[in-house]
Amino acid sequence: MDRQECDSLFQRHGVKSTPNRIIVAEALSEASQPVSLSELEEKIVSIDKSGIFRTLSLFKDHHLVHVIDDGSGSVRYELCHSEDGHDDDQHIHFYCEVCRRTFCLSEIPVPEISVPQGYEVTSTNFVLHGICPECSRK
Repeated sequence: MDRQECDSLFQRHGVKSTPNRIIVAEALSEASQPVSLSELEEKIVSIDKSGIFRTLSLFKDHHLVHVIDDGSGSVRYELCHSEDGHDDDQHIHFYCEVCRRTFCLSEIPVPEISVPQGYEVTSTNFVLHGICPECSRK
């Protein structure tokens, strides 16, 4: 993701562009799978943990990232690629119980679930657990 793409993404989500926010967004963009705060910390040495966390919290509030609780004890983050940060970017995630990585299964949308009248769904977290193909071959 270049600077212009980053600025455009921030503008669509109502986020002011700052150097730290650009660094965090670029790190998320370069990741091949959802990443934890500690993984971002290792990758971004120029920003301390609290700065990264504050940026992720702001991104979450503006629907710029998806926050995935994969059951591993830490949440993972991925950039949201939809225009408004909602339904059209929802997909299934897979948590490997061997290597402890979380994968996006972007080609599989979250199934539509009906809820009783009076309930309003504001987010969905659909995570499958098992063994990834790489670990299965070992």
